[in-house]
Amino acid sequence: MKIQFPTRKQTIFFLCVVLLTPYATHAQKKPLDHSVYDGWQSIGASGISPDGHFIYYTITPQEGDAQLIITTPDQQHVQKIDRGTQASFSADKRFLVALIKPFFSETREARIKKKKPDEMPKDSLAIVNLETAALAKVARVTSYKVPEETSEYIAYISESPSAAPDTTKTDTTRTGEPPHKKPVPILHIQHLPSGEEMTFERVDTYYFNKAGTALVFVRNAAEKDSIGADAGLYYYDLATHESHHISRGKGVYKNIAFDEPALQLAFTADKSPEKSLRKAFKLYYYVPRQHTQDTAIVIADARTNGIPPNWYISGEGNVRFSKNGEKLFFGIAPVPRIKDTTLVEFEHANVDIWHWKDDYLQTQQLVNLRREQNRSYLAVTYPQQGRRVIPLADEQLPEVRLTYDADNEFALGTTDVGRRIETQWVGGSFQDIYAVSTTDGSRKKVAENIRGSIALSPTGRYITWFNRSDSSWYSHTLSSGSTVRLNSDLPVSFADEDNDVPDEPNGYGIAGWSADDEEVFINDKYDIWGFSPDGTQRRILTNGAGRSNQITFRYTHFPEDAGSYHGQRKPIIIDLKKPLILSAFNHTNKESGWYTGTGRNRRDPREIVMGPFRYHAVQKATEAENYLYTKENYVCAPDLYTTPDFSHETQLSHINPQQATYNWGTAELIKWTTPRGYAAEGILYKPEDFDPTKKYPVIAYFYERLSDGLHTYIPPTPTPSRLNISFFVSNGYLVFAPDIRYEIGYPGRSAEEYVNSGMEELKKQPWVDGEKLGIQGQSWGGYQVAHLITRTHMYAAAWAGAPVVNMTSAYGGIRWGSGMNRQFQYERTQSRIGATLWENPDLYIENSPLFHLSNVTTPVAIMSNDADGAVPWYQGIEMFTALRRLQKPVWLLNYNGEAHNLVQRQNRKDIQRRELEFFDHFLKGQPAAPWIDKGVPAVLKGIDWGF
Repeated sequence: MKIQFPTRKQTIFFLCVVLLTPYATHAQKKPLDHSVYDGWQSIGASGISPDGHFIYYTITPQEGDAQLIITTPDQQHVQKIDRGTQASFSADKRFLVALIKPFFSETREARIKKKKPDEMPKDSLAIVNLETAALAKVARVTSYKVPEETSEYIAYISESPSAAPDTTKTDTTRTGEPPHKKPVPILHIQHLPSGEEMTFERVDTYYFNKAGTALVFVRNAAEKDSIGADAGLYYYDLATHESHHISRGKGVYKNIAFDEPALQLAFTADKSPEKSLRKAFKLYYYVPRQHTQDTAIVIADARTNGIPPNWYISGEGNVRFSKNGEKLFFGIAPVPRIKDTTLVEFEHANVDIWHWKDDYLQTQQLVNLRREQNRSYLAVTYPQQGRRVIPLADEQLPEVRLTYDADNEFALGTTDVGRRIETQWVGGSFQDIYAVSTTDGSRKKVAENIRGSIALSPTGRYITWFNRSDSSWYSHTLSSGSTVRLNSDLPVSFADEDNDVPDEPNGYGIAGWSADDEEVFINDKYDIWGFSPDGTQRRILTNGAGRSNQITFRYTHFPEDAGSYHGQRKPIIIDLKKPLILSAFNHTNKESGWYTGTGRNRRDPREIVMGPFRYHAVQKATEAENYLYTKENYVCAPDLYTTPDFSHETQLSHINPQQATYNWGTAELIKWTTPRGYAAEGILYKPEDFDPTKKYPVIAYFYERLSDGLHTYIPPTPTPSRLNISFFVSNGYLVFAPDIRYEIGYPGRSAEEYVNSGMEELKKQPWVDGEKLGIQGQSWGGYQVAHLITRTHMYAAAWAGAPVVNMTSAYGGIRWGSGMNRQFQYERTQSRIGATLWENPDLYIENSPLFHLSNVTTPVAIMSNDADGAVPWYQGIEMFTALRRLQKPVWLLNYNGEAHNLVQRQNRKDIQRRELEFFDHFLKGQPAAPWIDKGVPAVLKGIDWGF
């Protein structure tokens, strides 16, 4: 076995930071320290105007105040807004609107003083005229909205401790009224070019129609107003500036929906007494320009023809029209049982009753309790044709999906009723597929016992699915009722070729459809295939160039309309008349880039650019050939770029210039052969000042496969518990990230095969200190750390985050975050045993570090948190107490109330400091920190942190 390092030609090193900043110097650079975290920057949200003339982006520090930058593609500065966030271009492309957050220091101080929410610092609103760069600000703004399509209006809510004048009333001189105790939310509807606006008090919910010609808002009753005469739902016409009180009274108004041309409006409302335990939502309907209807009318309630007995209108169901406006979809649900409030609570038992025939474990039921209480079932009515309610879904067929337009007859229904218990050990469920008629509610079974992805074609003519059981794609033609296997007799697999868990592999997904459902495009690992959904034709859109060159091609969709309809994204329609933009990833050298292809001819895609980078957040101006993306590699921070064609780019941002003053590092792909003859690869990170005449300690960090991230930027940041790679590299460590490929039934042995062999090969290099090797992993990586130190004495220090050490006890445990039992992990997924505990107990014991901890000689630190929702935290306790009983050097960190991965930033900072002190002590010989030497007793908790 000999490790292969890249040649000089292969090691393409871009010193982008050095070239772009004035800080570069030939003097020795300093290592990163813990003070750098807060100021390290990233590109946050970004956007490009529809015409491509303007670009915005935020530069966000890890902690502190962000900046919103507005510029042009040729870098003409327009405006900078300190603390700007949530930016949007107006539909007419003349304005940019954003919120301005309070100063970080002000919010921090308010939190220290424990101020109430009403007393906390408030956001402001920024409105930028893109033609003049003029900036207007409005204080105390909680939200804003702009219409999707052409409009000159914006709406926003501001808060005022006292009532602002209502411009719809003639008398604005009200006197003698007591001041409001709480801030009053005020809706502002502003005409952006003129600045003129209308205001309405006591509004917190509002919606534009898509075209921006109307706005609907909910007005609440005034304080201590028991009648609420002016409360209710209002329709405001932006053309006539008239408001219409279309539904009166106090209540809950939800699910407000316009049809596509804004000729119809529907919503649900419950006007029952506020303290009523049983809600009585009704479906309302309003035609804005129909002079005979000045208020919304009820078109469906619990008594309406078609509503099942003891069912009612759900306030939780999504309301939407079909695109042609003929159908109105909404939710119905069984009337829930109401708790008897006359019972004395302390006289009755508080108990969860587990039953072996329950669909789901009680833990899952409790985690999903709110979701199930709010569950609704899809129904449809025809508001202009009789208004009879047609249920489409029910408790036996709970999931029914529509196409984006919903104009077609059939919806897609799926059900796993009767097969839910097995999800305890399978992880997912088998589904039956139905075609559900939206004209009469009838159902036709299409397929049964399908486990995999299921979809309805954009026009609703076909149902397609990937069946994991036989790794095949199927298409069902709704008009004829015929089903075909699309990839029959093809020489390539459409299932995950790298699958190494004991479960049927998933597919690579659908890339998109052609117009009118004539062709469906499906991904294999490398290429994109086109199939006629009726099975008559098939072809390789990328001509097989992906597989022959070990490059994965994926279609990049840039929708002309980036909006959504009632929360549903538009389907991906691939225009075969236009050149296709394909993202590309080379599996051999891990380079990324762009190709262009054609959907008409059998030609290989043509390379535009490839290089040692990664691209993210790619977007396009909807009306112009201007693209926006971030580009990065290990050396270059992910800055923002714009391009007209991907071959000529302009760098817009230059974040983290301070990086050039620090000892950064390099990332290189290395390859070796394992003891059993497997080809292996991984990433080796070296300090920028690497000296081959010196000896370096090495830390191996691993999870499963990491080498595809060779060209990923890793900022110095307090991590949830992973190794802070760039930080350790800067401080004189080599970091090794090997890929691990698994043998079913032997996950621990597989880690040995790849991690240990890779480290053994590195030890042969003269610049590696073979006596100072460490390992670090989190979660699944933490398990592998625990296993490795029971099988070898080569490691001088180990750090295991949230490890499982006893698969026999963890097998029956609960993932408290989801409520699921952990059996599926061992039988089917990541833990890779591939058998039940009763079928092969020896495998569980062999792969459980707990039973082999007597072999450990490596000092090990454990992080195991008491609110871990993925790995039971007693796993860490089992490891700690066993090693303590064996008198092995061991430490355990329990961050109180923390999750599987640390969430609180102060805890992330804390663990980074401890990780460095731990490895510095055992791998560099630094003095042990007090927490390592003596610990911190409970009586000093919160007083002394042991640093």
